[in-house]
Amino acid sequence: MYINDVPIFYYAIFAIIGLFVGQIVDWTNKRLPEYKKVISLDIIKEYKLEFKPNYILMILTSIIYVFLVYVYGIHNSVIENLDLIKFLIVTPMLLSVFVIDYKYQIIPNRLNLTLLEVGIVFAFLYGLSDVAISINMLLGMCAGAGIFFIITFLGGLFYGKEAMGFGDVKLMGALGIVFGLSNIIIITLLSFLIGAVLSIFLLATHIKKSNEYIPFGPFIVLGALISIYVPFETIKMILLQIFTLGLYK
Repeated sequence: MYINDVPIFYYAIFAIIGLFVGQIVDWTNKRLPEYKKVISLDIIKEYKLEFKPNYILMILTSIIYVFLVYVYGIHNSVIENLDLIKFLIVTPMLLSVFVIDYKYQIIPNRLNLTLLEVGIVFAFLYGLSDVAISINMLLGMCAGAGIFFIITFLGGLFYGKEAMGFGDVKLMGALGIVFGLSNIIIITLLSFLIGAVLSIFLLATHIKKSNEYIPFGPFIVLGALISIYVPFETIKMILLQIFTLGLYK
């Protein structure tokens, strides 16, 4: 039996892998905020002592993996599967960014650096078949970090405080090289749009008070996840309709 030209057997495999990865994400979320190594010599002993299944993350990651296979498919060559492989690696880290930034208002440098390293590796791999893709990814890194650095700088200049943390700047630089120039601009617009809507909701429902800090990392993650699953042209058309109040034809 096939679903979107992919044998159902593959969906079952990636669903199971997603369950294990989800539990690893939970372990990562506990270790990184405490500046502890995720992988260490005594990891088995510590993990046994602290192990408690996080079924929500496990099921969520499993669903994400299944949909990644559905969207990107399974192809015959490694080059054709690069998008799938990249997002299988990146999405667990995005989940960690979401949880850690929401709970602790920090994005660990180790997490941002790992995302950057993954992006650099894939920029090299894409470059083996098309150098233009690698250049686009490098430009994405510059654009992502540059836009958010300017916002942070102007916030400090005009309001005497950071409009957003430097963790967000580093995150956008790392995601820029992962997603490329066009997509990082889309992610930027989506994150601000989602941030505005959800911030209003959080304040209106009194989940957050007006003087409380609302971390921006989760909004970036939601924008990135949308960019992974929804075609670029579709998102572009929707954003054009929103920002032009439906005047764009």
